[in-house]
Amino acid sequence: MKQFISFVEKEFYHIFRDGRTMLILLGMPVVQMLLFGFAINMDVKNVRTVIFDPAKDVATAKIGNKIDASSYFNLLGYVYSSQEIDDLLNRGEIDMALVFENNFSNNILHTGQAQIQIITNTSDPNFGTIATNYMTALLGEYAQEMSGKVDEMSYRINVNGKLLYNPEMNSAYTFVPGIMGLVLMIICSIMTSISIVREKERGTMEVLLVSPLKPATILIAKTIPYLALSIINLISILLLSVYVLHVPINGSLGLLIIVSILFIFLALSLGLLISTTVSTQVAAVLISGIGLMMPTLVLSGMIFPINSMPEVLQWFSTIVPARWYISAMKKIMIEGLEFKYIIKEIGMIVAMITLFISLSIWNIKERLNY
Repeated sequence: MKQFISFVEKEFYHIFRDGRTMLILLGMPVVQMLLFGFAINMDVKNVRTVIFDPAKDVATAKIGNKIDASSYFNLLGYVYSSQEIDDLLNRGEIDMALVFENNFSNNILHTGQAQIQIITNTSDPNFGTIATNYMTALLGEYAQEMSGKVDEMSYRINVNGKLLYNPEMNSAYTFVPGIMGLVLMIICSIMTSISIVREKERGTMEVLLVSPLKPATILIAKTIPYLALSIINLISILLLSVYVLHVPINGSLGLLIIVSILFIFLALSLGLLISTTVSTQVAAVLISGIGLMMPTLVLSGMIFPINSMPEVLQWFSTIVPARWYISAMKKIMIEGLEFKYIIKEIGMIVAMITLFISLSIWNIKERLNY
């Protein structure tokens, strides 16, 4: 019995000695509960909305006030042309636009009905449908207020919906870019996260560090084979997306491939950073697999709309690499947009690559100095 107790004590000692593993085992459940509890929210809130109001009358002003007061909408202001609406939608700065007809108030008072067009980005069908339904309900509520009745409406607002980018409301259009980001992030980071750690466990890391090669050269040399394998994965994913899941590539195929290769390099560089930080392959796989999967699923906009999350999580989502890749893929594949509309996403990806590579080189240099 004493030997059994001693053996158990030894196992506890080995577990407690690895602080990073303990942090994963005890901290991960807490993080998961907080993230899933706050981020998983199918309600649509803070729909970024603009209004095109050529009428500029009392009725349109009241509707604008109701939209501004609603927690479901975030009224960003007024625009003055349909071209401005198109530009804002293409840049991803708004989710919806409300277009009033001329003489809106006059028409509804004298004829009992008026026209409003709702333009919605439905690249995410669930978000677009719910947002459109909320706006339609708000307009119907205003018409009831005007009539002064609940059971019978004397006034009617006719809504003309315009669904952009995904008029057929195909859910694959939403999930395929997200799945691409998830698969590439997890697979690529796992491949490189164990590369340096394997050298540590085999005792060959010190030999590499004292070799004539510079730390940056070592990292690049270890990355190239995995980069080639990842490009093969990218090709297979694209073929499945187009020919099996029937998701079109409406934009430039060349631009899509360039952005994807940049993201692959980002995932590989993140894996290298993880491998220079941890000391065991198990910890590397846990962090790059489970640790990256959760924020990618929850905070990248792959499943749940980021605008509906608490502000803290919205800010935290900006440091999730997959968010920027998924956003770029939706703009290229679904919306068919050009390079100028994804400059922000590309800039964030390049900045993260630079940061991760720099930190990895610094970690290796610190180990060499040590």
